[in-house]
Amino acid sequence: MNALIDARDLSVNHPGADRPVISHIDMHIDPAEIVTVVGPNGSGKSTLVRALLGQVALSSGKVERLAGLRIGYVPQRVHIERAMPMTVRRFLSLPLRVNDAQAAQVLERTGVPGLESRQIISLSGGQFQRVLLARALLNAPQLLVLDEPTQGLDQPGIVAFYKLIEEVRAETGAAVLMVSHDLLVVMRASDRVVCLNGHVCCQGTPQAVSAAPAYRALFGAESRGTLALYRHHHDHDHDDVGHVHEHVHGPDCAHDHAHAHDHAKG
Repeated sequence: MNALIDARDLSVNHPGADRPVISHIDMHIDPAEIVTVVGPNGSGKSTLVRALLGQVALSSGKVERLAGLRIGYVPQRVHIERAMPMTVRRFLSLPLRVNDAQAAQVLERTGVPGLESRQIISLSGGQFQRVLLARALLNAPQLLVLDEPTQGLDQPGIVAFYKLIEEVRAETGAAVLMVSHDLLVVMRASDRVVCLNGHVCCQGTPQAVSAAPAYRALFGAESRGTLALYRHHHDHDHDDVGHVHEHVHGPDCAHDHAHAHDHAKG
């Protein structure tokens, strides 16, 4: 298997739900590529990531992972108890202890050098996200997984964080799997985009997905901005906008937000 992760006919049901959270998904992640999953709230994005990582039971399908695959994970939310003092240095040694040189190296790599003695609760949102990324890089991952990594950041912080992710990929060769709602930035930063609404509506290169009817139906006015972005940057080559796979089986993507909220939030 050349892919780091290869999923076939993947479906997940939650107990008591009247329909699958995600259904009949085929998806792969290749070495060194940046893949981003986009979709409305409740579309199953986080459930898909957990299924790919083996953290949730499947109702159908199978997931194959490269033997010994090293994964670095940046979660959507991390709760730090404000009453419990914790320095950045201590945080980096949870759950596995690292030495001072390793800690200093990853903080330098993620653009926040010298924070070792700072209390976690005193960090800005942008600093904390970079510390989370630093911790995820400690085991030299082959796959870096980021679940809504820029929540709470302002626009300059979002752009800077995605730029950092591109740099990390270029330097380490790690593949990146992201869940994100930052459509414009995602379209600039990704090699491949998967548009999800319980099932895969479309997937392909950013420029192909941004022009796909299923994507436009799902995101409406927001999608016009990404399409305009690619028309501006690729107006010399309109005939070749990459390859997109569209799937319209099951719930129609055009039902978008009203239908998506019937799913368990993902």
